[in-house]
Amino acid sequence: MAGRPVLVRAANVLRQYDEAEVAAVWARLCGRLALGGLLVEGTCDEIGRRHVWVALGPQGPRTVTFATRLGSLERPSDLAERLPKALIHRNVPGEPAHAFLRDFDRAWASAAPYASYGARQRWIRAVRDLAAAGWPVTDGPARWRQGK
Repeated sequence: MAGRPVLVRAANVLRQYDEAEVAAVWARLCGRLALGGLLVEGTCDEIGRRHVWVALGPQGPRTVTFATRLGSLERPSDLAERLPKALIHRNVPGEPAHAFLRDFDRAWASAAPYASYGARQRWIRAVRDLAAAGWPVTDGPARWRQGK
């Protein structure tokens, strides 16, 4: 359809909404996308060092991306405060968001010896360990080295 956006980016917008409103807003925004379009919705800190976003199409969520300036990161769960509204209240024991961050912290701790090669190498190793543990990690080292 002509005149429909291919990409909508909403950073720090839905943070102000009630959690119960998020699904309807996602559906409304995705319903206005061009065929094959994408909604990127998430939360970042004030200077863009930490950002977590969900990529959605008309069928719903596709991916969740955790991105950070690696030099500012003590552990991956530091990104929890930047979870999108749909996930921030899910960071509790028994929920997948919590399990993911817990496992990411464990992988980060296990990758500590790689820190001598730099934060990027440690991050890459931790993400590889997450993938090996069965988490559905996408892309590869070229993207992971960017802190995503």
